[in-house]
Amino acid sequence: MKTGRTALSSVLALALVACGGDSPVPSTAVANVPTPTPTPTPTTSCGFSEQQDFADAVLDEWYLFPNLLDNSVNPANFSDLQDYLDARVAPARAQSRDRGFTFATSIAEENALINSGSSAGFGIRLGYDTSANRVFVIEAYENANGFGAGMDRGTELLGIGTTASNIELVSTLMASGGPQAVINALGPSDPGVTRILRFQTAGGTVTESSVTKSDFSLDPISDRYGALVLDDAGKKVAYINLRTFIVSDAANQLRTAFGQFQTEGITEFIIDFRYNGGGLVSVADTFGDLLGAGRVGQVWSETVLRASKSADNETELFQAEANAIQPSKIAFIGRGGTASASELVINSMIPYLGNNMALIGADTFGKPVGQFGFDLDACDLRVRAVTFQTNNADGNGEYYTGLASEVANTCSAADDIFRQLGDPSEASIATALDFLAGRSCTAISAANTPTVSRAREVQPDTFLQPRRPTAAQFEIPGLF
Repeated sequence: MKTGRTALSSVLALALVACGGDSPVPSTAVANVPTPTPTPTPTTSCGFSEQQDFADAVLDEWYLFPNLLDNSVNPANFSDLQDYLDARVAPARAQSRDRGFTFATSIAEENALINSGSSAGFGIRLGYDTSANRVFVIEAYENANGFGAGMDRGTELLGIGTTASNIELVSTLMASGGPQAVINALGPSDPGVTRILRFQTAGGTVTESSVTKSDFSLDPISDRYGALVLDDAGKKVAYINLRTFIVSDAANQLRTAFGQFQTEGITEFIIDFRYNGGGLVSVADTFGDLLGAGRVGQVWSETVLRASKSADNETELFQAEANAIQPSKIAFIGRGGTASASELVINSMIPYLGNNMALIGADTFGKPVGQFGFDLDACDLRVRAVTFQTNNADGNGEYYTGLASEVANTCSAADDIFRQLGDPSEASIATALDFLAGRSCTAISAANTPTVSRAREVQPDTFLQPRRPTAAQFEIPGLF
C-alpha cells in the first residue's frame, strides 16, 4: 500500500528527508513511519549533554542495527556530536553497514534545501586527482556565479586567492596540504565570500576572475542537458540526468521530461545517475511510477525497519502516472558516487527488466539503507540515523558493495569530464548507446574500473568534500 512516505512530527520529529553516505559520498533516503514515541523528554535547552542524550535516544530506539551500536562509549570523552555519533555506530561502520550514513545536520539548512533547493556558494562541483595534484569542475549550476564567470564541466581550477596578489596555485596547495588545503582556500560556504579564481576552461582558455558566493537554487534537472532525445542511427533514445533526489521539485521535473519522451514514443532510456548520491525516496517512487506503465499495483520496493519496529514496515506499489512509460531497455550510468535513492531505482527495476537493463560506467557506492531525520528544535539539530533498508520486489537489498554484481549486464566506461553531460560522444553515454543497440562492451570489474591515473578523467569517488559539510554538501558532494 502506498502511504505517501511523508514527514511526521513529535518530540523526535521525523523530517521530510533522511540522509546518509560515506565521506566523500553522502547520500539520502526517506520513508514514512508513524509518529515516534516522545523520547527523550521535551527540552528547550541546548547544551552538549542534551544533544548527546537526544542522539542516544534516537539510536537506542530506531537504529537499524541495534546489535552494532557501541554502548561502551563514554559521552564525557567527546566535544563534537558527529564524533560521538561516529563512535557509537563504529561497529556497523566496521561491517560496511553505516559508512558515514548517520550524522548531524541543521534543520533550517536542510529544510531550505528540500523545499527550494536553496544553497550558497559558487555553484560548482569539484573533483580532484591526487596523483597529479589537480582539481576540476565536473558540473556547474546554470543559475550560480561560477557558471556565470565561465566555469563549466571540464574546467581546471588553477589558483585561488583573496586578492589578485596572493593567489596560491592549486597544485601547490594539493602538494602541501592535499584536498583540505584547497577547501580551506575556497573559504566558507557563506553568501558574500569572494575569491579570485584562476582557471582554464575545457577549451584551453585561461581566465582570472573575482567570483562571489551567493544563494542559488539547485536545479535537479539541467535545462541544458538534463532531459534530451538522442539520435542513435535513426533510433530515438531518451536521456535523463537527475542531479539529485533531494529537491522536492525533482518529481515534477521528471513528470515534465517523461511527458516529452512519451510524446516522442520513446521506450529506450539512458538514465544518468553518475554523480547522484540520493535524496527523497518520494522522488524515487515517482521515478518508479513513471517507469511503471502497465505495472500499476505491482511491487516497486519494500521498506524494512529493525525487528522492534517491524509494524512500520511497508510495501510501495507502482502508482498511476499520466506520463508513465513502460521501458523496453534501460542503460543506467553509475559510478562510486551513485548511492541510496539512485541505487533504489536501479535495484527496483531489476525484477522487471532483467537482461534488458545494464549498469554503465563503474560499480555504485552500495547503500541499500536510508535514514529518518530526528529534530531537536532548540538546537537546530537534526540527527540522521540509519533506520531502514529497501528491497526490490524479489526481496533483494543486500548490495553493500555496489550493484554491479546484482545487475544482469554491466559495461565499464570512463567519465570523460571534457565532454558535456548529454553528449552522445561522452564515454559513458556512448557505451550506454552501445548496450541499447546490442553492441558489445567490457563488463565492470575491479580490474578494469577506470582510475584517476587516466589523464582525462576525474573519478567521482574523489569529490572535494569538507570534513563537516553543509546540508547541501551532504546531499551533493563536491558542491562549492
